[in-house]
Amino acid sequence: MIRKHKWELIVSSLVILIPVLVGLLLWNRLPETLATHWGIAGQPDGYGRLPYAVFVPYLCLLAGHWFCFLVTANDPRNQNRNWKPIRLVLWIMPVLSNVCGAIMYALALGVKVSVSGIMVVAIGLMFVAIGNYLPKCRQNYTIGIKVPWTFASEENWNATHRFGGRVWMIGGVGIMLCALLPAGWNAGVMVAGIVILAVAPILYSYLYYRKQVKRGDEMMPIPSVHTRAGKIGTVLGLAILLFALAMLFTGKVETTFSDDYFSIKASYYDDLTVFYDRVESVEYRDSNVPGSRVFGVGSFRLLLGSFENEEFGNYTRYTYYNPDACVVLKVSGKTLVLSGQDKAETQAIYQELLAKTEK
Repeated sequence: MIRKHKWELIVSSLVILIPVLVGLLLWNRLPETLATHWGIAGQPDGYGRLPYAVFVPYLCLLAGHWFCFLVTANDPRNQNRNWKPIRLVLWIMPVLSNVCGAIMYALALGVKVSVSGIMVVAIGLMFVAIGNYLPKCRQNYTIGIKVPWTFASEENWNATHRFGGRVWMIGGVGIMLCALLPAGWNAGVMVAGIVILAVAPILYSYLYYRKQVKRGDEMMPIPSVHTRAGKIGTVLGLAILLFALAMLFTGKVETTFSDDYFSIKASYYDDLTVFYDRVESVEYRDSNVPGSRVFGVGSFRLLLGSFENEEFGNYTRYTYYNPDACVVLKVSGKTLVLSGQDKAETQAIYQELLAKTEK
């Protein structure tokens, strides 16, 4: 299997490293620090020094590329078959590498691009490509929709992958159309679409399995959740899912006032205490304060931690996601941005801070 695809593996590996070559050619034109990661709304939330940005992300993608290929090629069920899906495996990382490299260098050189729009289109195209290959994927352990019911029979595997292929191709086109939505909204709708596309084939496989059981078809036994391993796996899977949902959609920010200081308590992040005598100014803004997350929490509910924008440079933020209003404070020469859950709560925080700091 490896010998059969060795030249395609070599070529795809070299394609992954094209952004490294581009970075070396642009070295003297690039800033010392580049954005290397972007949040769900397309705002940069991770940065790296020039040597790190030019080399490390693409070497990591190259390592992941080889790992995925070797695991797939050594699957005994992939020997002498499934060559079309393996070709897809060989070209996912190269495409991802060059898309990310193009975005990173364009932004570094001052070119305005819609990061969220490009990523939405790229992910949509990926689903279309995978959906096209799914029906061609034979039963194996590394590529495809690997759930207990697809392993129970080859008929279930084939039916599920035909269904999944159609759904993923249609869903991929729908995801690409999300690029027409405003930034932030397009990524949020895309995430919801991905969840649906992930769940639909699994549910189909289970229902197809139930139909096979009623027909009395002969099938391989599937692992039971009543076994010890099954229970542990089920509990861990549910715990991870619940934790991820909690981080994305829950949490709160509470501001409380004492005689000498005010405190901010935030879910999933460090609390903050500020003494009034260190507050230099308090300003109310009837809009959101835009910024890119450098370090902290960014979700559909909260924006917490260290942020950066052109107006303030580095600043600290304790707000809800995309608030209608903000309070901007100067504290010992540094900027702090706060918000309540709605405009009325933010106005109340502002009035309380004015009263406390003017004494």
